[in-house]
Amino acid sequence: MALKSSEPVDVLNALNEFLVGFHGRLNAQGFFNTPIAPSRRILMPEGEKYAIIQEHLNATITMVLPNHQTDSEDEGKAAVDQDIEDIMNEAEGLEKKDEAPVVQIETPDSIESDADLSEKMERSARTVIDTCMDLRRGENILIVCDPTTTEIGQALHDAASLRSDRVLLIVMPKGRHHGEEPPAPVANLMRQQQVVIAPTRYSLTHTRAVRQANKDGARVATMPGMTVEMFTEGGMSADFNIIKKNIGEMGSFLRRKRIVNVKSDSGTNVTFEVSWREWKFDDNGICNRPKMLTNLPAGKIFTLPREGTMNGTIVIDGSWDSDLVDEPVVLQVENGLIVDVKGGTAAAQIRQTFGEAARRLKSKDQENVWTVAEFGFGMNPNARLAGNVLEDEKKLGTAYFSIGDNTTLGGSAAVGIQISGVLASPSIWLDELMLFEDGNFVAH
Repeated sequence: MALKSSEPVDVLNALNEFLVGFHGRLNAQGFFNTPIAPSRRILMPEGEKYAIIQEHLNATITMVLPNHQTDSEDEGKAAVDQDIEDIMNEAEGLEKKDEAPVVQIETPDSIESDADLSEKMERSARTVIDTCMDLRRGENILIVCDPTTTEIGQALHDAASLRSDRVLLIVMPKGRHHGEEPPAPVANLMRQQQVVIAPTRYSLTHTRAVRQANKDGARVATMPGMTVEMFTEGGMSADFNIIKKNIGEMGSFLRRKRIVNVKSDSGTNVTFEVSWREWKFDDNGICNRPKMLTNLPAGKIFTLPREGTMNGTIVIDGSWDSDLVDEPVVLQVENGLIVDVKGGTAAAQIRQTFGEAARRLKSKDQENVWTVAEFGFGMNPNARLAGNVLEDEKKLGTAYFSIGDNTTLGGSAAVGIQISGVLASPSIWLDELMLFEDGNFVAH
């Protein structure tokens, strides 16, 4: 029996933190194609609402697969069915929460504003689906979101449904930190898709789940920390085809350069080695081939600092993770590891977060959480320094350093956490070539 939705009940809100968002009734081909969480909300007595929810949860849900599946695919189908049922079963244990209904009075201005926002959401979602991912007819696509990003997940689902009838939307619990693995059933589903898009509060980029999905042929776009405002403005409004062209032309400046020196008026002065062949130019917003991986909004060039070679001082004066810094954060680096952190509330947060991550590791691996894992600089002219590292590190003229797990780039620090800090207007040298001066591109 398929998940029933004879009446539009907002199951996601009713369950608050966790539910799989399969969207709507089965069509003639056996695919869900009508939203289960529409913009219209139906108010009903709490008892009746939860009775309906329980009826949904008690149903056995079937994986969305074409009816012409061959017998040889039955085993894989059964595994997928079990993955989805596992997620649904987890939700049954959630406690009911009594909430007073919220009444919102609509005015002509608010209706017009909602219409404008809806149009922007639709436009951005179509950009992601049509331009960035180039979704083809009939491709399997999985959209993974959490309770903080359900509106974005819904918009992506609607846009994807215009191109494919194999669209699956899952809402998983919000993670605790960047790099935390998704629930096993979600990871298993990711492996069985051709396209995966993950707008979530915390990044799935540096997880085994994404690496395995890539290895199995999926092209993946992660969107950590994405908000509705970010989704409709700033870096997401850029022309990603132009960004791809500009990033591609930077290769000649980086060729055969080995030593990177970064300075800033705030006090940054750090030097490290890179392998010039290892610069990554594919964070350009175009993710249209198997095994590709990108962040959205896109627009940066980045690399793995050669392990053990970085020394000096990094001053984070732009943003750390999801906040603008209240005062600069000073990171002292010796032989590729952070050995001291000073400055404001962000510094205290860094010490606490990475200290907790270290305690989860074996004693011999604990210092590796302080690895300077990644360096890059922004190439997106529409991106803003707004207090979210996802967009901040893409702003043209900024640079960033990431701390923690570097295995995605081929490093050895497998520590399960990676967080980035952004420098607002650095100067960057490659050997003797000045690439940026105070955030302005100056190389010729």
